[in-house]
Amino acid sequence: MGSIGRLLQKDSGTEEDGTKTVEAIEESIVSVTPPDSAVPVIAENTVVFKAEFVEPEEITIYGVPLIQDEKSDVILLKFLRARDFKVKEALTMLKNTVQWRKENKIDQLFETEAHEEASEFEKMVFTHGVDKEGHVVIYSSYGEFQNKELFSDKEKLNKFLNWRIQLQEKCVRALDFSRPDYAKSSFVFVSDFRNAPGLGKRALWQFIRRAVKQFEENHPEFATRELLINVPWWYIPYYKTFGSIITSPMTRSKMVLAGPSKSADTIFKYISPEQVPIKYGGLSKDIPITAEDTVTEAIVKPAARYTIDLPASDACIFSWELRVLRVLGADVSYEAQFEPTIEGSYAVIVSKNRRIELTDEPVITDSFKVGEPGKIVIKLDNQTSKKKKVLYRFKTQPISDL
Repeated sequence: MGSIGRLLQKDSGTEEDGTKTVEAIEESIVSVTPPDSAVPVIAENTVVFKAEFVEPEEITIYGVPLIQDEKSDVILLKFLRARDFKVKEALTMLKNTVQWRKENKIDQLFETEAHEEASEFEKMVFTHGVDKEGHVVIYSSYGEFQNKELFSDKEKLNKFLNWRIQLQEKCVRALDFSRPDYAKSSFVFVSDFRNAPGLGKRALWQFIRRAVKQFEENHPEFATRELLINVPWWYIPYYKTFGSIITSPMTRSKMVLAGPSKSADTIFKYISPEQVPIKYGGLSKDIPITAEDTVTEAIVKPAARYTIDLPASDACIFSWELRVLRVLGADVSYEAQFEPTIEGSYAVIVSKNRRIELTDEPVITDSFKVGEPGKIVIKLDNQTSKKKKVLYRFKTQPISDL
């Protein structure tokens, strides 16, 4: 019998609080024999009522039944972790979540088709790649809250919140709860504060705090780490003062804050550059290079030149991507050429020397059809007094496969 059954089962032995047992009650009853003149007692038929068996209501959460499903163990563990393994508090939290899901018809919301604003909302919150441990990464851009057309009143804010809950449900239900591997049942969240609304917009920040609290209470322990990037100077003292009000201690222990100059390095500490979107300092996928192709990092010293040699031994289409990380500007020159290894052959200029401007595309993509053994030589010239970090990767595709 389970623990709940043991709690509900009553002891059939002697009561300790002095309450009389059935036998004691029977002994205290005085037997009265009716006189002969009394009205004859008519024996009544005893009617036995049998209670109909009622099938217990199946309770599901995130699409997983809480009873008789091994996957529910991972979910229940999240509620225990969220309440520091205090069973009663975790049970209360679970009950409240089940009730919240029922009142707000979350299962029906999950199946609802996206409305017309969904394409705009997807610019604010989206999933992209995985971190170094295999967690799915969810990006949020707080700067989009400046869009007055989308967030001009409470009704539109609530419409966004419903869409955000629906996205969370889709992401959660795509996780693998059948394995104890925590990486398969949680996310990494990246929150971009670039151009975020100021603290003067109190109603908007109150809405954001309410939304954060709602996710903490009803989707607990789905964040293995939260990266706050491009954090403005005014947010740091605000967070230190009101952080305990906005988020729980458990959530704050997973948060990493980084200003604009440190954001890319902070992301790359946890997420490989090939998995990071271009807008956050990562590499694109416009050419036939996949996330499996390794990214190499290099440092170009101040006022120095740097050469990258990429070997090509067979006839192929040689493709590469390169990015110079910058904050205010690059001031780096780039050129590329193919140098054959056969003596007497001539080098071929692939890309003429040019300066990488701030207005240029952040990722340089190039390709060259190689017809003989040789190498692609990329030359970088750092004309500044500060070192520059360079990310690059390449891929060869045999011409016979085309």
